[in-house]
Amino acid sequence: MEEQQHAFGQKIEAETMSKTVVMYSSRFCPFCFRAKALLNSKSVNLDERMVDGDPALRQKMMQESGRHTVPQIWVGETHVGGCDDLLVLDRAGKLDDLLAG
Repeated sequence: MEEQQHAFGQKIEAETMSKTVVMYSSRFCPFCFRAKALLNSKSVNLDERMVDGDPALRQKMMQESGRHTVPQIWVGETHVGGCDDLLVLDRAGKLDDLLAG
């Protein structure tokens, strides 16, 4: 954990998630925006890969995930799935553990 200086001079601990998150995404996808907002709120190291106009990258995403929709999200080596899958993990209280893993 990192320590940050609080405005009143107190040291506080800020949790930073350690695993890199890879998200195949599109510039016009509202589900991608939602997933990215959640991941950013958790201060993850996000590697966002835009598939717009890149058929080879989209093909790679489909081969790795078995799915053709975006977003497709991996936490480390674990394929989470799409936005709905990510939200289910978060609501169940399992996303933070996976990110910290």
